[in-house]
Amino acid sequence: MNSRDALLTTQVEIDVPFHDCDPMQVVWHGNYARYFEVARCELLRLFDYDYDEMAASGFMWPIIDMRCKYIKPARFRQVIVVTAYLKEYENRIKIDYVISCKETGEKLTKGYSVQVAVGISDGEMQYVSPPALIEKLSKVLDA
Repeated sequence: MNSRDALLTTQVEIDVPFHDCDPMQVVWHGNYARYFEVARCELLRLFDYDYDEMAASGFMWPIIDMRCKYIKPARFRQVIVVTAYLKEYENRIKIDYVISCKETGEKLTKGYSVQVAVGISDGEMQYVSPPALIEKLSKVLDA
């Protein structure tokens, strides 16, 4: 997972809070999905298609697949960098993630998520991404 074939990339920093950790001060595994979400929202904002804009365009975008590979634990008070890479958008949104330690650059976790468009009015899954997404992305990608 790298930026080699990414269409858009963004990063967010997170200072790991105590409430995200287990009794050993290691980030509980379920919190990594939330870290991915923070970076995903930042990436979606780059082309003005965060969740409010998705709904306004008539679509919800549920996650249908998500993977996470834990390489090394993140710990309490560690500053982590979550990088999100937009990899696909024509038929679905696929975003790759890498979580690394800000201080050392060491890779801690990697993963991806896949979302598909579903019509809000009819609940039908779309097999191609709706024009609203394509138009918003083209403004950024063609710039």
